[in-house]
Amino acid sequence: MYEKFVSNLRLRRFIVLLLIIFVLFLVKDFMTPILLTFIFTLISVKIVRFVQRYIKAPTFIIATVLYLIELILVYLLISKYSTILIDQVLSTYNSIVRFYQHKDFNSDLVTNFISDYFKNHNWQDKVESGAGIILEQLQNVGRLAIAFVMSFILSFFFMIEKEKTILFSRNFLHSTYKWFFQDVYYYAKVFVETFGVVVEVQLLIAVVNTVVTTIGLGLIGFTQLPTLAIMIFFLSLIPVAGVIFSCVPLTLIAYSTGGVQTVAYVLILIVVVHCIEAYILNPKFMSSRTKLPIFYTFVILLFSEKFLGVWGLIVGIPIFNFFLEILGVKITTAKTKKAKKTEQPD
Repeated sequence: MYEKFVSNLRLRRFIVLLLIIFVLFLVKDFMTPILLTFIFTLISVKIVRFVQRYIKAPTFIIATVLYLIELILVYLLISKYSTILIDQVLSTYNSIVRFYQHKDFNSDLVTNFISDYFKNHNWQDKVESGAGIILEQLQNVGRLAIAFVMSFILSFFFMIEKEKTILFSRNFLHSTYKWFFQDVYYYAKVFVETFGVVVEVQLLIAVVNTVVTTIGLGLIGFTQLPTLAIMIFFLSLIPVAGVIFSCVPLTLIAYSTGGVQTVAYVLILIVVVHCIEAYILNPKFMSSRTKLPIFYTFVILLFSEKFLGVWGLIVGIPIFNFFLEILGVKITTAKTKKAKKTEQPD
């Protein structure tokens, strides 16, 4: 029975696929560092291969230089951007204080309103609930930061020993249970190929978002555009949600720069960029690179975001193409049909 099972390729791969899905379900709490490590490694591999086309240098040297450049960019972003953000927060706070201390401002009216509100509402429960939400969000940010750092380090270790790691991993393909590892390798190869396309698309979207948003901020009257462009680019690597994350710091800077009117301009700009990314760039780029119709691409993004959250916008298309490959569905386009007709003899 064992030999019959091993020789039955279709049944064998189906069982292995179910086992992989079960294992991923068990480690679902670690999916963020796993996916981040995978994304960092995939991007680094593509960049190193591109550089090696023009510079014949070992992978170890190119990868080390690449990660050093990334660390320098992150340091510049955090050091300069945090200073700008702190200055804008302090400026906003001082503006609010001056507003409330102005002689035309009726402070008694506000004081009485706040006093009546606290008397008529259970403010203690609301404060505790709000504090709990803030604490939970801070914990999520902390976990994401730890996952980011660990994924960055793991990706670096893989790149500096890429050849050694790949050579060691290939030994499993010739072990006693080689059929199992060969099936795992088959699924991994299919997923990497489809996921690579999605990463390339997200990089293109990030570049377009950065250019459009930076030009818009320049027209509004923002300064420190290079620093803001770096922040926008990194946040744009997060599909759809990255545009929303950039809303808070940009509105703070806008308020201290030009008041409420500038804040309105920035919010309009963010909404426009968000709509362009979610409803034009994402479906169009995905469909052009994955050969999927825009309708299918848009529906997949909607459902994957609903069930998988923000990560669904990244892994939704690869998962769909992954199952298309497994089911043996061949995507044909108008060009391929036309080519087949011309190849057929009259």
